[in-house]
Amino acid sequence: MVQRHRRTVRDLRRGNRAAVLQRLYFDGPMSRQALLPATGLSSGSISNVVTELTADGLLEEAGVVESDGGRPRTLLRVAPGAGYLVGVDIGETKVRTELFDLAMSELSRTETSLTGVGYDVDLIVRAVAEGITAVLAEAGVPAGRLLGVGVGVPGIVERPDGEGALVYGQTIGWDAVPLETLLRTATGLPAEVGLFVNNGAKALGQAELWFGGGRGSEDVVIVLFGSGVGACIVTRGAIQGGMHGSPSEWGHLTVNVRGRRCRCGARGCLEAYAGAEALLERWREVGGRLPEGAGEEEGVTALLAAADPAGGGGADPVAVAVLEETAEYLGAGLSDLINLFSPEQVLIGGWAGLQLGPHILQSVRRHADSFALRRPAGKVSIGLGLLGADAVTVGAATLVLADFFANGGRREAPLREEDVVEAGTERRAAHVLDGN
Repeated sequence: MVQRHRRTVRDLRRGNRAAVLQRLYFDGPMSRQALLPATGLSSGSISNVVTELTADGLLEEAGVVESDGGRPRTLLRVAPGAGYLVGVDIGETKVRTELFDLAMSELSRTETSLTGVGYDVDLIVRAVAEGITAVLAEAGVPAGRLLGVGVGVPGIVERPDGEGALVYGQTIGWDAVPLETLLRTATGLPAEVGLFVNNGAKALGQAELWFGGGRGSEDVVIVLFGSGVGACIVTRGAIQGGMHGSPSEWGHLTVNVRGRRCRCGARGCLEAYAGAEALLERWREVGGRLPEGAGEEEGVTALLAAADPAGGGGADPVAVAVLEETAEYLGAGLSDLINLFSPEQVLIGGWAGLQLGPHILQSVRRHADSFALRRPAGKVSIGLGLLGADAVTVGAATLVLADFFANGGRREAPLREEDVVEAGTERRAAHVLDGN
């Protein structure tokens, strides 16, 4: 029987493949010679891995570069069409589904509005299943070319041993919803197609960390500001709790004891002041008028128009005051993150954050500085995310991409006993894999 603590030839080969794929993906195109110092692998390993990955259709040539006194060197890159990824954002106003190639180029998308229909689990599961079918059909991608589906959700995601992901979305009335199992059944995805569920704020954070404003940062906080608010904490280049751990439920930090009632049932949560739903409710309470039948996004647009009219009319002082109060609470919430984690930067994303950001960011910075300790506040920059309103779907797709890298770009066959490498023979096995 294979012991779990043993490493195998397969582990070594998979690790080598993963190292080459990730280096080419994030820093490519590169030549075989440039991969040597970049990966730390031997020339034999590079040759073997590149040959394998090319035969699998995962690598392709991307031109040549002249070398000093030698033959031109062929550049390699991960082939964009070698596989496809689906990212799903189960938001609090809509379900957005997008199809990407391996280069994270969007190929197709679909949206289902949740305004007025609530968060019925069966409805949302059906919307996700239909969205996956629709984006594959629109792009003409066969289901067999799909590497996996990533799903971002509001709430806490847990994975009990031997079970699929359970979602605890207190603000939307979900309690231990077996979303992974429900989606697997509804979509009919085969077992070899990965299905990954995670908190939406973490998905957004992963996207900004890999492809957006957080790239290259070691310590960063990425904030999702939508109907509610959440945060992804990155320390030393890694998301706190891991991509499959519990999220930082920053939106339910208490900022006003005995304050406004939050959707979660508690009083004084940050989300009860800084979330878009609460923002519009506070504006209504002081006389703000939303367009008939307007959803949250249209409501925020109306609030901004009242506070900063484009036609040259006078600004509504009530709307201005509501925005300033929102900036103050958001700045106070950010100051707690700054004091706790001392990040080098804070990025604000989410549809509401990006819509409101140009109008309130300066005020948010001022309030964050006033509430935070001088030392950590003096070292942090506060700005907007770079990936736009689609960042959660991009981040959800990166759940699939991370699995693709971890498995060296392939789905593994069952482990054979003869693949086992005892600790004392690991070096010999690695030597064999190097082709030496």
